[in-house]
Amino acid sequence: MKKYDVIIVGAGIAGLYAAMNLPETMKVLVVCKDIPWECNTFYAQGGMVVALDENDVPSHIEDTLAAGAYHNLREAVEIMSRESLQLREDLLHRGMEFDRDESGNLLYTKEAAHSASRILHVGDATGRYLHYFMMTHNPHLLQRNTLVYDLLIQNGRCYGVRAMVNYRPTTLYADHVLIASGGIGSLYAYNTNSRTVSADIHGICVEKGIALKDMEFMQFHPTVFVKTPYARKLLLTEALRGEGAYIVDEDGKRFLFDYDPRGELASRDIVSRAIFDYKRKTGKEVYLDFSMFEEKWFKKRFPNITKTFEALGYRLPHDRVPISPAFHYANGGIECDTWGRIPGMKGLFVAGEAARTGVHGANRLASNSLLEAAVYARRAVEAILGEEPWGDGAPAFEKDYDTQLHREHDKAYKHQLRRIMWKDVGIIRTESGLHEAKNFIYDTKNKEIGRLLELRLNTAAAIVEAALARKEPLGSHYIEKEEA
Repeated sequence: MKKYDVIIVGAGIAGLYAAMNLPETMKVLVVCKDIPWECNTFYAQGGMVVALDENDVPSHIEDTLAAGAYHNLREAVEIMSRESLQLREDLLHRGMEFDRDESGNLLYTKEAAHSASRILHVGDATGRYLHYFMMTHNPHLLQRNTLVYDLLIQNGRCYGVRAMVNYRPTTLYADHVLIASGGIGSLYAYNTNSRTVSADIHGICVEKGIALKDMEFMQFHPTVFVKTPYARKLLLTEALRGEGAYIVDEDGKRFLFDYDPRGELASRDIVSRAIFDYKRKTGKEVYLDFSMFEEKWFKKRFPNITKTFEALGYRLPHDRVPISPAFHYANGGIECDTWGRIPGMKGLFVAGEAARTGVHGANRLASNSLLEAAVYARRAVEAILGEEPWGDGAPAFEKDYDTQLHREHDKAYKHQLRRIMWKDVGIIRTESGLHEAKNFIYDTKNKEIGRLLELRLNTAAAIVEAALARKEPLGSHYIEKEEA
């Protein structure tokens, strides 16, 4: 039997920073579904929040709580903000290079709902650079083309995973398994997520009786270019608005002030709903306007956005870009404590977007995601190192010969699910729409479907059930009253 000390499922920031903090003497395997840079960290544009200093910690905490509609766990927010100071020093000490001014001082930008400029960045591709940095500093084995489709659980302990490794079913044993698999983006027709983020692990947790929490709180990013045939839509980072870009209608009106006095700098849930509502009521197109920026500065500050949209025929910052909200981030996830431990379960931990630490509450504050993932990945490592291994006596698990990951009609059902989740479990919800989605999910689960679609449907059902249970709007969960 081949056995590891730790298996890490996912090679984004949470998985890689955990790997960086596990001793080189341990036998650690990091696995990812596809190529390692096909993950949400790679696509993160804006930056990573850190409290500026000890004096800024209370303000950062309050901004996070306010954006989360005070549904957050305050202790988890305090831990994240306090430990951001240590995280910044660790990354800089290891050699991570964030943008600096001519005198060598770190540059910080501001984003919506922040009371200060406290976001570290590398141009407009912070996630890409951070991911590359962590890839090069990971001392452990990283294995690609490894799709986890089951957890080996018996009597309250996880013993490893079942995975398709290079298209062959494989059983991998480990004393400790860290879930760092990301969110649920592929469930929605319009999303900004990597194609690999498809809610498989959440679906396994539903099956195993592992609690998911706050699943009604799905965050939609307000400024996304959706006029593309690909599933992953093109994000226009919040840093654009932080630097001063406007949201306007086709007549040039900055209509957001009709919804919130902060205009473009209101929190994401408010801006997304405002755009969705305004387009629905007026039938007008909505744009992101960059005309206030000087061209040379814009190209230096946002080089990747400039190049990407140039390839689509846009000349930035002179042209406006049509935008729509799209699914962006799962505020809820696998329930855990502030050390990434899963209640009632030995040997199984979670960090990053897959986890519900309680940091984000009902709506994530911009750029807290990379910070939370790294802070709580390091804490999960501490918990792993403090837990006894199970030794050599793994229980017998049934041989896995015939799990069918895909069946003939799965693709069609998957596309139907994505459309229904966008229409009925999206930015503005109704009870009747949620019931419609619930009926589709349960009808489809009774068809001949493959394992992966079944797991997606498990997760979708958890989101719908959570949304139905919360009768009043809160943060990113907005449910409209219907006329009797």
